[in-house]
Amino acid sequence: MIAASSTLALVHYLRCQGVLDPSVVERVTGHNEDALKDPDLRIPADQHYHLWEYAESVTGDPAVGLHAGQLVDPDRMGLVGHVFFNCDTLGEAVTQYVRLHRLINESVRLSLEQTGNRAILTWQADSPGHYCRQDMDRTLASVLCRTRHFIHPNIVADWVEIAHSKPDYEQEYRDLFGGPVRFGCKVTRLAFDRRHLAHPIPHRNPYVYSAVLKQVNALMARLQSRRTFGRKIRRLISQQMSTDRIDADTLARQCHMSRQTLYRRLKKEGLGFHDLVEEVRKDKAIRYVASDYYALGEIAFLLGFSELSAFSRAFKRWTGIAPAQYRAQHLDHQITDADT
Repeated sequence: MIAASSTLALVHYLRCQGVLDPSVVERVTGHNEDALKDPDLRIPADQHYHLWEYAESVTGDPAVGLHAGQLVDPDRMGLVGHVFFNCDTLGEAVTQYVRLHRLINESVRLSLEQTGNRAILTWQADSPGHYCRQDMDRTLASVLCRTRHFIHPNIVADWVEIAHSKPDYEQEYRDLFGGPVRFGCKVTRLAFDRRHLAHPIPHRNPYVYSAVLKQVNALMARLQSRRTFGRKIRRLISQQMSTDRIDADTLARQCHMSRQTLYRRLKKEGLGFHDLVEEVRKDKAIRYVASDYYALGEIAFLLGFSELSAFSRAFKRWTGIAPAQYRAQHLDHQITDADT
């Protein structure tokens, strides 16, 4: 799930470009613009990323993410943004940003590492299907441009590594970040001089900070409580994956509830039962194929497929390639990494 404030920011950008079609936004996200203004609303990541694809198409701008991220509008920042820019120092702000990132985007993990004289932020999508080039462009541009605007105008990146392949607009990254940029990396990372972490944040408001932090901490607590149920259902699905009993009625009985209650509680987390089964099956398939521990026929059985051909078709639908080809490529990468 993704905070609706992120989607609303994209909607605002499209309006400023004069290309917004509100009916498309509602069709893609399932919400009209007024509903997206709800600070507690969260939408599925897939819907948010589909809206980015629409944005690139309707603007005719492949670098739409970079350009949207360079706009700084204090009145349109989400709750996490208000926490960030009311901290004492950039170091405290970055720490809060990492801690609260799940409120912004649950499909991407964010971490901070300090090594030598550098601080490194790392973004990693939870699955290949949840990596969105346009949204990652916007994230990187927004982080740097907002920091320059609110904290220090001369902050530059020491270097940037980006997980997507090199686009035609590659020079725009170098002009924006100020340091070397590499494409086609395993994860997306941004490195900067760790001395910047000591920069004080001007014009911070401790009263705003206290009030907003209390609100986001309450949101985090509610999110954690809801996710506990989703993790439980994922675990039960995984345990029964090799059987033919993966159905909502069976799992509902194990949870001592009706099927309708199961559906309702999953819906609160933005989850559908059948989509969840598919997600667990896909994750286990990719992990099993990459490990080279089981034969492909065994994997098909473990995942509840009636025959290998059915598993192969499903795997190709998930990844774009056959399981044997995926395994070969993964093993080649392991050998290459070991040699280097």
